[in-house]
Amino acid sequence: MASTYAIGSYTVHRVGFGAMQLPGPGVMGPPKDHDQAIAVLRRAVEAGVDHIDTSDFYGPYVSNDLIREALHPYDEKLALVSKVGAFRDDEGNWLPGQTPAQLRQGVEDNLARLGVERLAAVNLRRMDEHEGAEQVPLEDQLAEMAALRDEGKIAGIGISTVPLEMVKQAHESVGLVTVQNAFGLTNQEDLATLEYCRDQGISYAPYFPLGSAFDGIPKVVDQPAVQRVAERVGATAAQVGLAWLLAKADNVLLIPGTSSLAHLEENLAVADVQLGDDDLAELA
Repeated sequence: MASTYAIGSYTVHRVGFGAMQLPGPGVMGPPKDHDQAIAVLRRAVEAGVDHIDTSDFYGPYVSNDLIREALHPYDEKLALVSKVGAFRDDEGNWLPGQTPAQLRQGVEDNLARLGVERLAAVNLRRMDEHEGAEQVPLEDQLAEMAALRDEGKIAGIGISTVPLEMVKQAHESVGLVTVQNAFGLTNQEDLATLEYCRDQGISYAPYFPLGSAFDGIPKVVDQPAVQRVAERVGATAAQVGLAWLLAKADNVLLIPGTSSLAHLEENLAVADVQLGDDDLAELA
């Protein structure tokens, strides 16, 4: 496995696992293959993964139910990181759940469904892209997250999908242990936030690191330079894109997700992909 980094009081390997792809299409409903989903989770932990990123609104409830079925009782070193701030309707729409009361309920629901008394960290997922969500003051949300931490329900506070100014405000207010924003080789607009987190000792978990979920953003695996480097180092283009992130900063934590055992093994092997100075220069 790759080197380690801290999420607050938890020290984890830098290649973890994201549970978002375990449910069915659109992150809704049961997995296509329940037994393989369980096998993927068990194999990930067996291979050394000690950081799983999840949320009760994946499915909804599906990811957390699968994690509990596969892994409970959990190894004490396993960092379960969740997120709150949204919920799903029957059509699968992502709706804001931003009030302090909704954030608290989200944490309580995650705890109950996962079968734990405390989560390693919980990300406040701001939903400012949704009309009305931005009307909930960040300071009120942070106060509730801090109260949940003081009560021992979460070990650390994270924040997701916010600009640098909000990251700074949150860190100065309550002390962050992790940030989740979109970032990757073809989408480096959040570089200043990554560098701030690095300087502050905050872990940074980029989502959609290969650009595939965004319209208008080039896919990392389609880049000629990525393909050339992949052929040279004997890796897949996706592995090169992820290895580039590991090389970008020591505080980067990868949370690639999959419901396939073969894809899981490919993701875990990223830890062994070595990019030299010439490779990194070609990718820059």
